[in-house]
Amino acid sequence: MNTNYNMKTTDINSPTFKDDELKEHIEDSIKEWKENGTWNSQWKEDLHYHLFNEDYYIIGTHKAKEWLGNKVFEVIEYIHDYETENFGEVNTTLSNPESVANMFAYIRGEELLADREEETTWRGI
Repeated sequence: MNTNYNMKTTDINSPTFKDDELKEHIEDSIKEWKENGTWNSQWKEDLHYHLFNEDYYIIGTHKAKEWLGNKVFEVIEYIHDYETENFGEVNTTLSNPESVANMFAYIRGEELLADREEETTWRGI
């Protein structure tokens, strides 16, 4: 279920904008949890929460600005479209780079996990 919330942008929805990094975060986190014994097979149901909601993905305004780079306005539009469609209003503070970066990671993380499940690529979980 990879919903394209932002039909007007050029490549924000392409797999080249942060998807590789977010996928690596997913894989590395699962591997770390398994290695240190904190992995619980029931976590699969709440995996998105543990990966992208339990803690901030990006910490710090400067780091968030660098992470967003020249895609910041496309990311803001992406968040706006997602939240408007899902909640009827925008709740993210769009003037805060850290909030924008973390909400984008949250949304894309959700979509990437949904894609993994649809593609049955849950190897090792």
